[in-house]
Amino acid sequence: MPDQLPELDELLAKLVSIGGSDLHLKVGSPPAYRIDGALNLAELPPLTPQQTEALLTDLAPERLIHTITDSSDLDFAYGQPGLGRFRVNAYRQRGSINIVVRSVAPSSMTFTELGLPESVSRVCDERDGLILVTGPTGSGKTTTCAAIIDYINTNRRANIITIEDPIEVLHKDKRAIVSQREVGVDTESYAAGMASVIRQDPDVIYVGELRDDATMEAALVAAETGHLVISTMYTIDAVETVHRILDTFPPYLERRIRQMLATSLRAIVSQRLIPKIEGPGRVPAVEIMFNTEAVRERLVDPEKMSTLFEQIVEGSFYGMQTFDQAITERYEAGEVSFSDALLFVTSPRDFKLATGVMTNPGA
Repeated sequence: MPDQLPELDELLAKLVSIGGSDLHLKVGSPPAYRIDGALNLAELPPLTPQQTEALLTDLAPERLIHTITDSSDLDFAYGQPGLGRFRVNAYRQRGSINIVVRSVAPSSMTFTELGLPESVSRVCDERDGLILVTGPTGSGKTTTCAAIIDYINTNRRANIITIEDPIEVLHKDKRAIVSQREVGVDTESYAAGMASVIRQDPDVIYVGELRDDATMEAALVAAETGHLVISTMYTIDAVETVHRILDTFPPYLERRIRQMLATSLRAIVSQRLIPKIEGPGRVPAVEIMFNTEAVRERLVDPEKMSTLFEQIVEGSFYGMQTFDQAITERYEAGEVSFSDALLFVTSPRDFKLATGVMTNPGA
């Protein structure tokens, strides 16, 4: 086993070459790579506190180096010619610095390359309203948003302004012009960036995450006033996303927020990544809800909210699908195994019925 830690760029080159998503640098453990969702320890010695501090110095912009001693964590982007771009989080654990480095796609990929259903591309044709891409950490939300932005950038004459923390995928001007603002560098916060973005004559606004009520309300207002707003949330599906937004605001504002959602929401795209049945890599399972007239009725009326999920189930005519429908399609196409599909579906029983494994509904 080697007794010397490779240089930072060697560690990152290995991450890229093996198709890993994350590099974990934790004091007391060897460097670890996340590959297709699973952590794999490198055959290297455990890291020391001095080594992780030195790695952070190599990674972080000079303006941030001293702040790790004053705050619990740091978020920033790191780029290196020939390697690509990375999103970095550094945090303290029992007094030592640990680092997680996420590899970012070197450029925007098409919907076909990402394996996304064709109905996702329809959201790019919207001229105003709110589009939300949701899912857990590592489900490909940022990559999907980058594909949406790139599609618009390629096909429309528009002013696109992004507010990101940090900037991950860099977009060059094509038919559109793209201004990318980084939280902590170009604007104080998501909320501050959203407060001023309307004065910058945007057609399309991408805000990296809807974290708080101020950012959410600003996004809804921007969507209502003729702008296309794209953002992400850490929610597992469309129904939970709606509930999360409503629960963010005090009860006395619920009626207003419901009306704003009904007016401005265009689509919710929720993602999960499932291991391929053969070879390395994962395929996306995507739930899609479009804001049809029936969906709008349920967004406005609390008494009808309980049937929102049924509208997605029955909405294939409009391009909608649930996770279970998407996963069933992947399984029947031979792309994922039965056992992996069972781990990701919402209702294992319904999945077994749909695939003919369970033939007795009363079982």
